[in-house]
Amino acid sequence: MVFGVFGVQWVMPKSVLDMMACWQGSVGRYLNVKIWKAVPHCLMWCFWKIPKLLLHRIFPNVRYSIWIDGKLELVVDPYKVLERFLWREKASIAISRHYKRFDVYEEAEANKAAGKYENVSIDHQIEFYRREGLTPYSLDKLPITSDVPEGCVIIKEHIPITNLFTCLWFNEVDRFTPRDQLSFSTVRDKIMSKVSWSVNMFLDCERRDFVIQAYHRDLLEHMSPPPPPVRPIIRRPPPLPVYKPIVRPPTKKSGKRKGDKKRHRKVVAGSKDNNPL
Repeated sequence: MVFGVFGVQWVMPKSVLDMMACWQGSVGRYLNVKIWKAVPHCLMWCFWKIPKLLLHRIFPNVRYSIWIDGKLELVVDPYKVLERFLWREKASIAISRHYKRFDVYEEAEANKAAGKYENVSIDHQIEFYRREGLTPYSLDKLPITSDVPEGCVIIKEHIPITNLFTCLWFNEVDRFTPRDQLSFSTVRDKIMSKVSWSVNMFLDCERRDFVIQAYHRDLLEHMSPPPPPVRPIIRRPPPLPVYKPIVRPPTKKSGKRKGDKKRHRKVVAGSKDNNPL
């Protein structure tokens, strides 16, 4: 059986056909999604990774692209995103780095602990990369700031070097596990060792400035409605205390002060001051 998805031919082996024939899952209410409900989950990652990493093959005449996961929503002008992370930084590809982990070995252990994929397959992939020269991340790798991308946002200029990078990245995802965070740094470092090129890895908090979390419709239908908004409590300041003025009774004066006596000038007749001449 051959699937033609996004311009890429996929040959499905007999074991996969048997899995599809035995599929007992729900096909949903809409006829156009029946085939997607029938495809086993082990193959769904193929359809997700093709538009994510091989977008230049789907749209060969496009010069720039911004990939965001389906759980996110773009809330700013795309040209502003290109200007901020590609043109201003003089980069050809930009990807957000992980908000917490910077080392591939730590990312592999976190994937195993969360049950993201089979532990044996993850161990095999990491051991293969270790023999290829993968080392834990340290400050010696600067100006490289991280070995683990977030992967939910990829900003890309479609030029040969970036197309080569995403093609090689897809090959590693196809060869090992679909956890593309584990193979990112190996492909990047191999290319950087041959040519003068790098990936702009920006902070995860910068990513949150232009994309926000969104939810699929089926998930929203099962989510409980948000609680009604709580009216804010307006706290009024306490009233100012009222002070009554203290009225004191007038005190009786005992006598006049010395300064109260007026001094009158004594005028003597025939004195010098009264002489008109």
